[in-house]
Amino acid sequence: MGKIKLDEIDHQILDMLIDNTRIPFTDIAKKLLISAGTVHVRVKKMEESGIIRGSSLTLDYKKLGYSFIAYVGVFLNNTSQTKFVLERVNEIPFVTVAHITTGKFNIFCKIRAKSTEHAKEVIFMLDDIEGVYRTETMISLEESINDKKRLMHSIFNEM
Repeated sequence: MGKIKLDEIDHQILDMLIDNTRIPFTDIAKKLLISAGTVHVRVKKMEESGIIRGSSLTLDYKKLGYSFIAYVGVFLNNTSQTKFVLERVNEIPFVTVAHITTGKFNIFCKIRAKSTEHAKEVIFMLDDIEGVYRTETMISLEESINDKKRLMHSIFNEM
């Protein structure tokens, strides 16, 4: 499937939806001086083409008591165990992201925890998975950049 063509109106619609996925189409229409029907049709087109895949909710994990973030590199005994290990990792709710990677680690995970003690428990859960040789952990001191728009604007500028 080829690259989807988006125009400036589509870019502006996406920009507003990234800021607030719950913004009413009528509000977008007013800001862009187009009809709400036009916004609806364009969003539907972007959904059908796969550019928009649902919408998401952003939580403030600090306010929920989960301010500790760590990244855990997982070494496997054998790469053929990757699928099995990922299935076990998926059962640990405190692992919020997992990637199969090249290089030093077989799997790279992001974990959220309440404290260092809680993070240690989560890391031990990862270590206890059959097929895991060992783990290596890096503690996040601060999430300095988490901007969904920067890449989007760069992509738009290439179009």
